Amino acid sequence: MRTTFIETLCKIAAQDERIWLLTADLGYSVVECFAHQFSERFVNTGVAEQNMTGIAAGLAMSGKIIFTYSIANFPVVRCLEQIRNDICYHNLNVKIVAVGGGMAYGGAGYTHHALEDLAIMRVMPNMVVIAPGDPVETKLALKAITRHTGPCYLRLGMNNEPVIHKEEPHFEIGKAIQIKEGEDVIFISTGPILNTIVQTADVLTRKGFSIGVYSMPTIHPIDQKAIIFATTKAKCIISVEEHGPGGLGSAISEVLASVQVKTKFVSMHTNPSLIHLVGSQEYLLQRNELSVRAIVQKTLSILDH
Repeated sequence: MRTTFIETLCKIAAQDERIWLLTADLGYSVVECFAHQFSERFVNTGVAEQNMTGIAAGLAMSGKIIFTYSIANFPVVRCLEQIRNDICYHNLNVKIVAVGGGMAYGGAGYTHHALEDLAIMRVMPNMVVIAPGDPVETKLALKAITRHTGPCYLRLGMNNEPVIHKEEPHFEIGKAIQIKEGEDVIFISTGPILNTIVQTADVLTRKGFSIGVYSMPTIHPIDQKAIIFATTKAKCIISVEEHGPGGLGSAISEVLASVQVKTKFVSMHTNPSLIHLVGSQEYLLQRNELSVRAIVQKTLSILDH
């Protein structure tokens, strides 16, 4: 996803001189191609995310389209006041890019995990929140937020996420992408855990169940119509995210609370009591019961009741 992001951004920047990229002394081996091609539009602010966000706001006020880039929670939690007051309050054209969403930087521990960012950013005024599921969605999302006027949050993975979409789907901010139809369970996921959900759906399909899969790259504004439509198609909806409470599952719950539906809804997310764990992303997903095996077992248990 990181490679797709920077390659796509370079292509866009070559056509639009308003595009700037700011980094907080991070992104080496990723941002160099932009820095070399557009040195006059690249700024390394140093380990100073709050300053980076303030500079981004100032540049945006002068008519630029600014991308800020850093690891996981650093461009969000560390400078939330600047995001809220400088960017969102003024509805500025700043795109905040966080790489390594969820527990991608597993070995660095909780300080480098992003498990609250979707919850935080989706309640920020004027903010569009997007977590693409694969490199194809990443490219399409980047193009979409560049066209969008106003603040955006783009949450990326960083561990060579596989391509899920063999053909480019229609991508629109605020719209879900249906990957597979199903009547027993419809999984709705956001971010790179989409690959896990596709594998989970394959396992359950081989067991004789009818399984649907929706990718929900936009967390805010969320696709209410797709969620409500899913309730008319399946017996159960399960949301899955590499994030704690307050993200995709909570956003779906808010939609379902506004309508009368009989469809069962279950939210699968990380466990806040396990934030002390350190290890690979795979290990942490297993411990949080977000592996293919764990999700299959939990889904079978749900279908048995």
